[in-house]
Amino acid sequence: MRPSGRDISEMRPISIETGVTKHAEGSCLIRCGDTHVLCTATIEDRVPPFLKNTGLGWITAEYGMLPRATNTRMRREAAVGKQGGRTVEIQRLIGRSLRAGIDRVALGERQITVDCDVIQADGGTRCAAITGGWVALRLAIAKLMKAGLVTSDPLVDHVAAVSCGIYAGQTVLDLDYAEDSEAGTDANFVMTGRGGLVEVQGSAEGAPFSRAALGELIDLAEKGVAELVAAQKAATGA
Repeated sequence: MRPSGRDISEMRPISIETGVTKHAEGSCLIRCGDTHVLCTATIEDRVPPFLKNTGLGWITAEYGMLPRATNTRMRREAAVGKQGGRTVEIQRLIGRSLRAGIDRVALGERQITVDCDVIQADGGTRCAAITGGWVALRLAIAKLMKAGLVTSDPLVDHVAAVSCGIYAGQTVLDLDYAEDSEAGTDANFVMTGRGGLVEVQGSAEGAPFSRAALGELIDLAEKGVAELVAAQKAATGA
């Protein structure tokens, strides 16, 4: 029995509210159970120096957690004076993941920065950030298209992410914190709407897991990502 009472292949309730900030070109608040992440997308008519005069656009991301996103207060990283290794790793993952769904030639020589701020954490924050980040990106690009600043849609596919793991000897979908903290195996799957794998992060916390178990995890991830993509489509109409 899962702590939440969910079936092994059951996602937490998903909701995506768009247009939640006034100034960002694209924004949403994604809720995956008790994990809530604010995602905003900002368009800039510049690219990093290594992309100047290449005709290629760039998608990058920043990620952070509010001090009381968890059950005890964390110090702001700005107060410490530097980002932690976990933060850097996650925001690089978000950027890589979102770039997998975009035609950088069609985007043109501009940069879109996706900011993902965790308001409340209950497991799967990086996955929620990727899924919600795509929605913010979709909305920002829609503004570019409406203004006639791009000639074709740079977004070529949906990108979403979900966690899976082995908890109490069973492969389960969409781990919350109670499961994540006790899981024998923890994995994150980033996938496209067409089912392509973008990135897989998985590790055994205790006993090694089998190739057959990995297959079960991938099957669960495909189901979860399909539900997340459906939520993205409902939120954006695309």
